[in-house]
Amino acid sequence: MDAPAISLRICIDVPDLDAGIAFYEAATGLRVARRLGPHWAELLGAACPVDLVQAEPGSPWSPGSSAVRGFSRHWTPVHLDLVVDDLDAALARATAAGAVLEREVVARRWGRMANLADPFGHGLCLLQFVGRGYDELLHPTGG
Repeated sequence: MDAPAISLRICIDVPDLDAGIAFYEAATGLRVARRLGPHWAELLGAACPVDLVQAEPGSPWSPGSSAVRGFSRHWTPVHLDLVVDDLDAALARATAAGAVLEREVVARRWGRMANLADPFGHGLCLLQFVGRGYDELLHPTGG
């Protein structure tokens, strides 16, 4: 039996919806497709929709947890990797929009990567593949 098909959506909490829209439009080229209420916007232009949801700093993220939302720089094991054709241009665009480059651009066998933080504390990486991208790790000599 085949596994059921799923679709992917990315949801990003921001403390100010208009500021979130302004950043993600300027930094990534995504565009608002719909406003789904006063605190929710759907952005399109990537392989999956990105939902920006306004949430109050300090609000609980789940009723059963003592953890609260914070929008200073934080670490999470889930972050965005944005694949771009021109890393230098994408990096200039993202930092001009308010992202912070957290270390120098790194070159790998599969391409180049820039590690950033958005203005709301979320990590994101810009990736520019070269050659066969990640497949370079499986067959580095082309075989």
